[in-house]
Amino acid sequence: MFAIVETGGKQYQVEEGRYVDIELLEGEAESKVVFDKIVMLVNGKKSKVGQPYVSGASVEGKIVKHDKAKKIIVFKQRPKKRLQEKTRSQTTIYKSYDFKNQNIS
Repeated sequence: MFAIVETGGKQYQVEEGRYVDIELLEGEAESKVVFDKIVMLVNGKKSKVGQPYVSGASVEGKIVKHDKAKKIIVFKQRPKKRLQEKTRSQTTIYKSYDFKNQNIS
């Protein structure tokens, strides 16, 4: 069983017991986080798609730790100049452990 969760303007596939790297969340490590914007629930061949979200469904999990993503290089072109920037985005490693209201018909 898995769910597609929307957070930070992006959608992530979340399964029970799996780790997911998502955009930075508020909260300390080992704190509980509940996502209620569930776009889709899938259990085997049965699925439930929200309009835009599945009503009454939520995913509970915990923040494992905060980390930085891999460094990427961004090139920008200006007239007669060349600019190169290196950037790293802040990420949160999240582990889900419970799906609520998973009635799929």
